[in-house]
Amino acid sequence: MSADTPHVLVVDDEADLRELLVITLGRMKLKATAAESLGAARDKLNSGHFDLCLTDMNLGDGTGLELLQHISQHCPEMPTAVITAYGNMETATEAMKLGAYDFISKPVALDRLRQLIEDGLDISHVEEHQEEEDNLIGEAPAMQALKAQVRKLSRSQAPIYISGESGSGKERIARLIHNLGPRREKPFVAVNCGAIPSELMESEFFGHRKGAFTGAVEDRKGLFREADGGTLFLDEVADLPLHMQVKLLRAIQEKSVRPVGEAREFQVNLRILCATHKNLTHEMAEGRFRQDLFYRLNVIEAHVPPLRERKEDIPALVDHILQRLSQAWDTTTPKVSGQAMKALCEYPFPGNVRELENTLERAMTLCDGMVIETENLHLQGQSSQALAANSHYEGSPPASPERDPGQPLEEFLQDIERQEILKALDATHWNRTAAAKKLGMTFRSLRYRLKKLELDRDDAGTE
Repeated sequence: MSADTPHVLVVDDEADLRELLVITLGRMKLKATAAESLGAARDKLNSGHFDLCLTDMNLGDGTGLELLQHISQHCPEMPTAVITAYGNMETATEAMKLGAYDFISKPVALDRLRQLIEDGLDISHVEEHQEEEDNLIGEAPAMQALKAQVRKLSRSQAPIYISGESGSGKERIARLIHNLGPRREKPFVAVNCGAIPSELMESEFFGHRKGAFTGAVEDRKGLFREADGGTLFLDEVADLPLHMQVKLLRAIQEKSVRPVGEAREFQVNLRILCATHKNLTHEMAEGRFRQDLFYRLNVIEAHVPPLRERKEDIPALVDHILQRLSQAWDTTTPKVSGQAMKALCEYPFPGNVRELENTLERAMTLCDGMVIETENLHLQGQSSQALAANSHYEGSPPASPERDPGQPLEEFLQDIERQEILKALDATHWNRTAAAKKLGMTFRSLRYRLKKLELDRDDAGTE
């Protein structure tokens, strides 16, 4: 074998299994070195370089967990997978928390073993993609800790539960973990579990054959097979009904799915990431979430902090969001006045980064010229007098509308924006060029806002 051939360390106190692993690696054109104990494994790691380690949990003079601790201290860049007794999820979970990228249960299936080895070698060859990580804005201590965790988790194949409030950026973290890992060239499939009707869930997740039920006019692969080789992100996983939780657990454990109306199963190799704004521990205690699925998905938790806990990141986020919006609208990036920035930094943002994005998008639409002032932000709690005093409309502006306590904040803010745009359009007899000038934005920006707010009309009048 050439000097570039990957070198795998096999650690097992059972001679038969050790030999099977070495033979399998040889057939894969890989170099293998065997160790029969924890002590022997430590000696070989200290004296040579390995690209991958496969270890049993029972090593005679120690355990695989002890070996993982040694590897994390002395060879942290080397991927390690563990071999566990069948059904011993507690041990497998502990191993992945200590840094193992995946596990395989006895009796060892050779096709699963080969896939495990290939995944591990892909991890060892992952190059750094700093530009991906740089897109995660934030220097607050909580964000620095999250960035470090994301770098570590991207190398693993362990299921990850991403917790955090609505709008905090959980899907962004999931995509970053995928993009920094060995599966980055494969699909990233995101699904909102709460948005799928209960009766269609099995078909959406696992696919169906043509004619399997009324409306099944063609074969469908399903989300699991669409994500094969890549990552499946289950957003709002707490919204899954109990009957679907059972089917999901089996698919994850068996790494296979059976489409509706299909007699055979299809093997899938994917990584599961999940998220919800709900407290899964509470949902489990209330009987709304299965305990066995909880422990299968919540191997490692990554928490995304709310924006109010990292207010020092708001100025950098504001600059980043305004630049992105300006590029999308093909316009010059506006500035934010000192008072407006102070208001943003003092606001608690119950809707987190998503609310900040909506606030800035609306402010760009409503501001005069190229400076966003406090009155353009329409932050909840701003006085109607302040808004009226700074209105750019002629005459006596109407008082700010009151928010219905049951109305979502995002919907309330969109209503304000819609009213402001309609007033400008009515004042200019729906001349959109004149209305854009009155609103202090480009015609392109106004056209974008009209489409988003569903105000665009075929008879919109003169441009």
